[in-house]
Amino acid sequence: MKPTAVALMCLLLAALWLQDVDSKSMLAVSNSCCLNTLKKELSLRSIQCYRKMGSTCPDPPAVVFRLKKGRESCASTNDIWVQEYLKKVNPC
Repeated sequence: MKPTAVALMCLLLAALWLQDVDSKSMLAVSNSCCLNTLKKELSLRSIQCYRKMGSTCPDPPAVVFRLKKGRESCASTNDIWVQEYLKKVNPC
């Protein structure tokens, strides 16, 4: 096989591999779901904002509260205290 043909084939394979890696990384970011939810109620003053989980996430339906210290916590929207907080806290 000619060296130019081998080089061309290597470039083609590298381009396909990079495209595959990029599409997988984008998929992982969009599919982040809450695996566990809080058992205790958070302090309302510690919450900055919230975001809802996507419809592709498994039950229970959940929201992610962004806390003032930069951390995030998942909470089930089935909990009464979470439903009350969603009326008082702004979305992120």
